[in-house]
Parts: sequence; structure tokens; C-alpha cells
Amino acid sequence: MRKYNVGVVGATGLVGREMVRMLEKRNFPVASMRLFASERSHGKTLKFKGKEIMVEKLTPLSFKASYVRGK
Repeated sequence: MRKYNVGVVGATGLVGREMVRMLEKRNFPVASMRLFASERSHGKTLKFKGKEIMVEKLTPLSFKASYVRGK
């Protein structure tokens, strides 16, 4: 089964938390999960499939291919 790299913007808000919950509940095939929110939420953690994932500050570079791949 193909797996996907997933990013959730607004992850600490009501809709973002629900999106993360639904992805987990429906066992969506996730290869990697990144969570984004405002600077105020940066550093908080949310659980996804039993793992704590740190929330990143959303910036204009957050989804640039070279930035995501760490180049």
C-alpha cells in the first residue's frame, strides 16, 4: 500500500485536531506526519498513532520541496 507524507496546518485548533484524529481513526496510510500552527503553539506536542509529534511554526518555507527534504 502506498503511504503519504502528510502535513496538517492549524494542527492545534479544533479542525486540525479533528483532522489528526480522523487520519488515525481511519488508519490513513501515513509515511510521515508534520504538524503546523502559529508561533504560539510551536513546540507543543500532539499524539498520532501513539507517538508524540512536535508542532512546528508555519512559515512560507514549510512546504518548499528543498526545505522539506532538508537540502
